[in-house]
Amino acid sequence: MEVINYNSVSSITLALLEDIAGKSNLSIDKEALEKYGQDETEDFVFKPEVVVKPETVEQVSAIAKVCNTHSIPLTTRGAGTGLSGGALPIKGGVLLSMEKFNRILNVDTRNLQATVEPGVINYIFQEEVKKQGLFYPPDPASWGSCSLGGNIAHSSGGPKAVKYGTTRDYVLNLQVVLPDGEVIWTGANTLKYSTGYNLTHLMIGSEGTLGIVTKIVFRLIPLPKHDLLMLIPFKSAEQACQAVGEVFREGIVPSAMEFMERDAMEWSIKYSGEVNFDIKPEWQALLLVEVDGNNMEVLMQDCERMAEVMQKNDCDEILFAESAEQKNALWKIRRKVGEAVKSNSIYKEEDTVVPRAELPALLAGVKNIGKKYGFSSVCYGHAGDGNLHVNIIKGDLSDEAWEKDLPKGITEIFKLCKQLGGTISGEHGIGLVQKPYMPLMFSKHHLQLMKKIKEVFDPKGILNPGKIVD
Repeated sequence: MEVINYNSVSSITLALLEDIAGKSNLSIDKEALEKYGQDETEDFVFKPEVVVKPETVEQVSAIAKVCNTHSIPLTTRGAGTGLSGGALPIKGGVLLSMEKFNRILNVDTRNLQATVEPGVINYIFQEEVKKQGLFYPPDPASWGSCSLGGNIAHSSGGPKAVKYGTTRDYVLNLQVVLPDGEVIWTGANTLKYSTGYNLTHLMIGSEGTLGIVTKIVFRLIPLPKHDLLMLIPFKSAEQACQAVGEVFREGIVPSAMEFMERDAMEWSIKYSGEVNFDIKPEWQALLLVEVDGNNMEVLMQDCERMAEVMQKNDCDEILFAESAEQKNALWKIRRKVGEAVKSNSIYKEEDTVVPRAELPALLAGVKNIGKKYGFSSVCYGHAGDGNLHVNIIKGDLSDEAWEKDLPKGITEIFKLCKQLGGTISGEHGIGLVQKPYMPLMFSKHHLQLMKKIKEVFDPKGILNPGKIVD
C-alpha cells in the first residue's frame, strides 16, 4: 500500500494562510487546537496545527490550493457534533472550520427550494422555512447544534426519516471546492437529474473526503398542519420492536416512531432535570410515535388503528400528549438520550441498521452478545426505519476487557447486522471509529473501488485523510 508523506504547516504556509483568511481567522493557540481537535466521539483528541475560519468560497479555494500544493492535510469541520470521528484531524495539518458560512442565502417559495451555507444550524433553518409555511424534515437528535454541512457529510436522518427520508432525499445541488481549489456545482436545481454521473449523491455521505461543500440547494415541502404524539409503554422490549413492523404492514406510515429502552428514558429524564415523568416498574421499553398531516380526522383514525396493533403486542396504557408543552417534553426526553448516556459512563455508540422487521432479532442478538462478552447496553433509536443506536456501557468492565474483548463483541454485532440484511451505520457515518469494520461489509474489490474514487478526486490524499478507507 502506498504511504502518503504529509508535510507540516511551516511558517511559510502559515503566512500564506494568514494572507488568504486574515489573521483574525487563524488560531494556533493551545486552547483552540484542543477544542477543534475533538468532537462528540468518545474521548478522542487529535490536535490540528492551525485552525482556519474562512468566510468566502474564494478563501476556501485558495486554502485548498495551498494545502494541495504543499501536501498538508486539510480536514473540514462543521459544528463538531459528529459521533464517528469524521471531522477529527488525525494527521494534524489544517482544520478548516466552516462556522462562518452560516447564512440562509435564499428561500424560493415559488419552487419550494432554499440555498444555504453549510454552517447553518439545522434547527435554525427549520424554524426559518416554517415561517413561510415550508418544511425541511431531516432532524437529527442534535438538530439544535449540528450544522447542515455536517448533515450532508453523513446523510443524517433523525426521527422524521421514517416518513420523509434522510438528508440525501432533499439535496438538489451542491457547490463544492475540490482539493486542487477548483469550484464546481455538482448538479442542477431541478427535481429530476439524469445528466451523467450524479456527483451530488456521491458527495453526500462522503464525510469531507472528496470535496468541501460551500453552498447547498435543498428542496422543501409544504408544512403539515397537524400532528399527534403518543407514548406507548411495553413490558417487553422485543415486543415493542415487533409492533413496529406490524404498524407498517397495516398500511400506516407514522412521521416518527422512536424506540427507547427503560434505562434510556430513565437516564434522559434524570439528565435533563426538567421533565417530570413517572415510569412504571413493569415498563421495559417505550415507543414514541407521531403522525402528521393536514386532516385531523385521518390522523385520529391512524392512531386508533395503531393502538389496536400495539394492544395485540401487549402494550400498557397508551398516553397521548395533550398540549404543545407535553409534546416538547416527550421529544426532549428522546433527544437528550445520547447526552444522558455519555454523562453516565464511558461508552461506545454503534449506529446499527437493519430492515425494520428484523429489529426484534437485532435487539435480542445485541443483548446475547453483551452477555457473552460481559458488557451491558442501552438501546434506543429510530425504530420505524430499523436504526438502532446501541450504546455499550463500560460500567465495571476491566480496562483490558474493554480494549481487547469489546472489539470482538462489536464485530459480532456488525456481522449480525449484515446477516439480517443491514449495515454498520445508518446515519453517523464511518469516519475513524467504524473504519476497521468496513471489510465486514464489503469485499476487497468493493473497497478498492472506493479507494479509486478517492484517488480521482484527491490524488494527493489531503482531504480528511485516514477516514472511511485508507
